Amino acid sequence: MDRYRTNRCYNLRVSQSNERSSLHEFVVTEREVGHRLDQEIASRFTLSRTRAQELIDSGLVLINSRTAKGSHRIRGGERIRVEIHPRPPLRAEPESIPLDILYEDDDVIAVNKPAGMTVHAGAGNPRGTLVNALLGRGQGLSQSGDALRPGIVHRLDKDTSGIILVAKNDIAHAKLAESFRQREVKKTYIALLEGHLKEENGRIELAIMRDPKRRTRMTARRSIVLGNAREARTDWRTLARIGGTSLVEVQLHTGRTHQIRVHFSTIRHPVVGDTLYGAAAQLRIGKITLPPLARNFLHAAKLGFTQPRTGAWIELRAPFPPELREFLQRVIASAGESPQRIDAALSSYL
Repeated sequence: MDRYRTNRCYNLRVSQSNERSSLHEFVVTEREVGHRLDQEIASRFTLSRTRAQELIDSGLVLINSRTAKGSHRIRGGERIRVEIHPRPPLRAEPESIPLDILYEDDDVIAVNKPAGMTVHAGAGNPRGTLVNALLGRGQGLSQSGDALRPGIVHRLDKDTSGIILVAKNDIAHAKLAESFRQREVKKTYIALLEGHLKEENGRIELAIMRDPKRRTRMTARRSIVLGNAREARTDWRTLARIGGTSLVEVQLHTGRTHQIRVHFSTIRHPVVGDTLYGAAAQLRIGKITLPPLARNFLHAAKLGFTQPRTGAWIELRAPFPPELREFLQRVIASAGESPQRIDAALSSYL
């Protein structure tokens, strides 16, 4: 049998917890008064805030024999009962979820991921992911790397749409992963930024690390020495300035977590809709306040890669999502701009 062509559907059980079943009771002390319930449970039992909230939502945390919300401010003398059970093993389960397939051969599959879809399962999001959808179509995927991420060579943030490349077998996975490491894969994004970029093009070279104060965010540094930050490079080109925004084409030369978002936020031009990195909840154009976008205005529009078996160069494009197109039309109308001028700037992406 040709080892290169052997594919197996990947659906292993994966244990996500070392917890053991246990029951705890304690009375709130004066020192603990005023703490949020979820924070106190997380701190006392060395759990993540998410895990503490899971226990609360499951009715496993009682205050004076009653359920409570995680935001409850605990009071002196309250008796808190906490029942901890191990999480059930997570599974990459097949689900019938439609996918927009841009390209497929015996080794790879390229999907136009919609905003709102997580790439792979994890604590708190075991279903509805891209991996679940791929398994749901009977898709054989590579078995390299993390067991919950079969086939996944790179990722897109949940609220970023566009092209994601998936490996069908282990050899394809290894070759694609090496291409990403060697920066041979060409990744092009379209973003709408708050404010006007003065230059027509530019480069951001700031190392990226986890924000020590807000763990859901990343932060940029000028030195890779501080906090084990990793070097990152983002090149950009201005396509159009519309009202108080800049429409840009972005080339990624590294693939750090939240790279585009944190880089542009650091230079005070956050991606429109990206409230995690400082963007306004509602964009204001002149005297007009637009409805919330409900996602980031960031789209992985083009991807070029070498086919892992044949060595052929393949370039793919993901159509501009309707919700971004509609939002951009609102921005254009609010700014009194010419739609034809913006369409011309985006001609290769629409």
